[in-house]
Amino acid sequence: MLTMEPPGMRRCGRPKRRFMDVASIILKWKTFGTTRTLPRAGRLAKLSYRGRRALVREVKKNPKITVAELQRCSRVMGESCRKSTITAALHQSGLYGRVARRKPLLSARHMKARMEFAKKQRNKILWSDETKIELFGLNSKRYVWRKPGTAHHLSNTVPTVKHGGGSIMLWGCFSAAGTGRLVAIQGKMNAAKYRDILDENLFQSAQDLRLGRRLTFQQDNDPKHTAKITKEWLHNNSVTVLEWPSQSPDLNPIEHLWRDLKMAVHQRLPSNLTELERIYMEEWQRIPKSRLLTHIAQ
Repeated sequence: MLTMEPPGMRRCGRPKRRFMDVASIILKWKTFGTTRTLPRAGRLAKLSYRGRRALVREVKKNPKITVAELQRCSRVMGESCRKSTITAALHQSGLYGRVARRKPLLSARHMKARMEFAKKQRNKILWSDETKIELFGLNSKRYVWRKPGTAHHLSNTVPTVKHGGGSIMLWGCFSAAGTGRLVAIQGKMNAAKYRDILDENLFQSAQDLRLGRRLTFQQDNDPKHTAKITKEWLHNNSVTVLEWPSQSPDLNPIEHLWRDLKMAVHQRLPSNLTELERIYMEEWQRIPKSRLLTHIAQ
């Protein structure tokens, strides 16, 4: 292009280039002696393209890796940089830090049991469970790096094993007709105490909700629930118990209800246990029937 100059023809005519494009190239050649793209102005990137790709590979291998661990990996590769630089590089690659969803580890047997359970009629069931409610804040969270739409991928979830403990322990129940009794558990929870809770609250809740005595009662497979004295009480009182698949807490709609309750309680910022007890009872009574039906239908 620099040598083309036929008589009676503009330099840019034959190659069909814009005149300003050609003029710009000629000016660059005269000024810098090259037509290549020159280095851009501004500060150089702290993390090279190769370094960013290496970080992305580390995150894909282990989505639960922390920024501090990635920083050490970057330092080993000879590209020491700040945590904010690493975070920005991952964002450019479509990876964002998100709280890992809690998801039970399921075997093929568990999955089959869950499918069979999901086909059963749930609107006539009295759902029950225990939970802990803390004075300050919800349970701790774990962050993972993931792309949108991958929240429930196995590598982006945290396996859980249910256990007791907490500031206040509660037992509650509900059905499609409304919320039942909500009871604060005093002292250590055991099979005898659980039997007493059922004796004092199960049929009373069923009566309040107009379920009658011929109800289907749901409880999970906690050892207190399957203990001999619990089974004897249920048998002696002719209670039909819903067969419950193992490792399936997320099938129980009351788990979502507990989450709603805790969020509502902590938005009111209780400052002591007395306030906490008063507030959770008030919020339990305020849960609308439409919300219960939504959780049951999920």
